[in-house]
Amino acid sequence: MWRLWLLFDPRRTLIALFLFLFVLALVIHFILLSTNRFNWLEGPKAATPAPAASLIIEQTTNFA
Repeated sequence: MWRLWLLFDPRRTLIALFLFLFVLALVIHFILLSTNRFNWLEGPKAATPAPAASLIIEQTTNFA
């Protein structure tokens, strides 16, 4: 395992790892903020009621 650190500089490797994890955390948080259930800033949005179904009956009258 120690030979691996001879190939990679430990300081640059740790900085790259922490930068990757920080960007990953930001992406996860922004994805959660875009959902209705997990948006902790605005809270859950009120569901819009579905429009009432209307029934149209066409009546034909035949007067002879």
